[in-house]
Amino acid sequence: MNYKFRVLKSFEELGVQNGFIKGLKDLGIIEPTSIQERVIPVLLNGATHLIGQAQTGTGKTAAFGLPLLQNINPKLDEIQGLVLCPTRELGQQVAKQLFRYTKYSDKIFTEAVYGGEHIDKQIANLKRTTHIVVATPGRLIDLVRRKAVDLRNVKTVILDEADEMLSMGFKKELDEIMSFVSKVENKWLFSATMPAGIQEIIRRHMHADAERIEVNRRDVVNKKISHQYVVCEDTDKLFILSQFLKAEHKNRGVIFCRTKAMAQKLAKQLISKNFACDALHGDLLQKERDKVMRAFKNETLQILVATDVAARGIDIAGLSYVVHYQLPESDEYYTHRSGRTARAGKEGISFCLVNTKEVKVLRNYERTLGIGFKQLRATK
Repeated sequence: MNYKFRVLKSFEELGVQNGFIKGLKDLGIIEPTSIQERVIPVLLNGATHLIGQAQTGTGKTAAFGLPLLQNINPKLDEIQGLVLCPTRELGQQVAKQLFRYTKYSDKIFTEAVYGGEHIDKQIANLKRTTHIVVATPGRLIDLVRRKAVDLRNVKTVILDEADEMLSMGFKKELDEIMSFVSKVENKWLFSATMPAGIQEIIRRHMHADAERIEVNRRDVVNKKISHQYVVCEDTDKLFILSQFLKAEHKNRGVIFCRTKAMAQKLAKQLISKNFACDALHGDLLQKERDKVMRAFKNETLQILVATDVAARGIDIAGLSYVVHYQLPESDEYYTHRSGRTARAGKEGISFCLVNTKEVKVLRNYERTLGIGFKQLRATK
């Protein structure tokens, strides 16, 4: 189904209620992003099935979160909305954002549930008034089987980062959950990519005439990000990175590596040079991961060295830069990474360390993402 768009310049024109608009302004969110412009009017126009293709960092939490909140009746003490997320970090982030949007509106209560936390505590929390549940698939099924969560009155189901849930092995759980809510009138799916597994979920659980909205890849990357690079030998990367970090003084950021081994090694090297940093990767136990994230959030750590998968769901305010110590596997991951900086209207730097052969990868990013890279000269 094709949908005709017109240029919209304010959340008010999109149909967002004034209370939520005030909450957005407190967060520094004044103008809608491309995905918000296109999705919000559709979702506020009545019951619908929607498939949105958009990467992390495009503002899709507000794109589905604001219509979800406006669909909630705060006077009813029942779960009316369900958001499924791949990781606990993303679930916590979504729940926090929904809470922030409601600062000037009627109280709408959101509960985040996920693995790695005592289930008895979550069961107790769900006994309080809860309008929206944000959940990882495995934990939600555990709670349903224990009859600790009632989905009978759910009116809106959202699959956030659906492709990531598939890649983490949640296909069976997603099918089971969607069977629980098969008659729900609003089903909204958001995914950065549309592999065969996602297409199957769409065929099985969504209307054939579902609205489809894809954000042009050139609209995805935040225009307030300065994309920079240095050409160097791999053996010089650590020295150049150290110079960059020293020039950033006390500014905070994330350094990305492609492998767990590289993230661990680089973190140790930076610690030996007296940088306040730690690594975030897939081999960490949940309690170890939580410890690293707490230290980063309370600014005990200045720098986080992370792999792409481990960094999913990270939302730290005020990050000045991201560094690509190793280039990502795809331009979509470049968008995921660079979107960690320049949030809430602020400016940020996306800095790449590349060898001569990798310069062509940056040229490809320029073509596909509609961005420009500035080359810096390394000095010794």
